[in-house]
Amino acid sequence: MKLLTTEKKNQVLQSMINLLDQKRDQVIAGNKKDLDAFQRDDQALYDRLIVDDKKVDDMIRSVREVKDQDDPVGVTKSERKLDTGLQIINRTAPFGTIMIIYESRPDVTIEAAVLAFKANNKILLKGGKEAIHSNQVLVDLWHQALEENGLDKDWITLFTMDRQATQEFLKNPDQKLDLIVPRGGERLIAFVKEHAECPVLVSGRGNNFLYVDADADWDKTMKVILNAKTDKISACNALDKVLINKNATDLESRYKSLLATLKENGVEVITPDSDSSENGDIWYEEFLAMKILVDFVDDMDEAIDKINEYSGGHSTAILTENSEAAHRFMEQVDSAAVYHNASTRFTDGGAMGVGAELAISTDKLHHRGPLGLEQLVTNKYYVFGDGHTRD
Repeated sequence: MKLLTTEKKNQVLQSMINLLDQKRDQVIAGNKKDLDAFQRDDQALYDRLIVDDKKVDDMIRSVREVKDQDDPVGVTKSERKLDTGLQIINRTAPFGTIMIIYESRPDVTIEAAVLAFKANNKILLKGGKEAIHSNQVLVDLWHQALEENGLDKDWITLFTMDRQATQEFLKNPDQKLDLIVPRGGERLIAFVKEHAECPVLVSGRGNNFLYVDADADWDKTMKVILNAKTDKISACNALDKVLINKNATDLESRYKSLLATLKENGVEVITPDSDSSENGDIWYEEFLAMKILVDFVDDMDEAIDKINEYSGGHSTAILTENSEAAHRFMEQVDSAAVYHNASTRFTDGGAMGVGAELAISTDKLHHRGPLGLEQLVTNKYYVFGDGHTRD
């Protein structure tokens, strides 16, 4: 795809802002068809599917935020002149074509496209069948915004292929793919990694842990655990496991208080004496439900080892008033985001100041954490000489 000016890209985004506002009833009506067809057998998936006036406002805000951000393309990362006389400049450049495969969540159709387009990438959107009507309406609006500004519709493409056709496309794409981002559960990620022929950036798996240190403030601990678990169970940054230091003061009464509070708020608690906790597989499980596992550890080192073995590498928190302990814990835990005395629910592009996000990456290459506008570019070296040859 050709390089577009910042002005042209922002004109498209302004058109999209206007269209989302003008056609919000059309967007919500399309979403109602999806909601009516959904079987409600997966509450987390259903929650992600809903589009109402507030969600449309959120979509508009996402587009506006990206429009107002600096263009990430052509930014000089480094510049040096060598003794040979060569001048070498390293600048950011578009990836080319990015494909995102995701389940439910029509808002991804907005966020993925706006980020990819502002970073001058072509985007291929493969949404789930449960959101087909919502996604078709939103992509039609994208196409209107592009055509209003004299651009081809193929900057943003919606795929409606079934599983078999998707598998074949991943193995033998009919166009160049530079990056694929699967955004969903374990089965989706495994499917994409098995069949894709280009780089895959993994996103979406949580299984997040929180460690309660011996020096934790219990009022803060209760507040943070409750928020991290119950604020939004369908989010990949929701809390799944709690590890409590056995040396905490007044442990028995505080433990009973925690269990009672969680149960009062509708959370199923799996404890060390339950049959489920004996099943090793449950330690790897991302619940996406009103369910939490609470267990004890002898010390911080045991907590770190357990987290690094079982967690999804997404978000981990420590509750403690000991800043040195917090620092050591945060250095040793292998997660994309680590928290001290704060809820894991903040692992989100908007909440972390990144703005709209394509996904939360749990990979280490090329980026880890929220994939915002600045992360949807690669780099290119510009080398200037004057008849230089190498001996």
